[in-house]
Amino acid sequence: TTLLVIAVLFGLLGLAAVIAYVSWRQLADVAMTFHGYVALGLGIGLTILLWVGLMSLVFFSSRRGYDDEAGRD
Repeated sequence: TTLLVIAVLFGLLGLAAVIAYVSWRQLADVAMTFHGYVALGLGIGLTILLWVGLMSLVFFSSRRGYDDEAGRD
C-alpha cells in the first residue's frame, strides 16, 4: 500500500507539472501591467507572512508543551 500511495503522489506531482507547463506556454504572450505586478507582490508577501505566522504558532505550541497534552485520555 505504501508503494501505491507513493506512485499516486508522484503521478499527481507529474500531472501538476504538466498543467503548469501547458499554462505557462499558453500565457507566454500575455503582458503583465503594473497593477499585475503589485498584486503578485502582495500575494507573495501575504503568503510568506501567513507561513511565518503559522510556523511561529507551531514552534510556540511545541515549546509550551501544548502538543504533549493532545491525545491523552
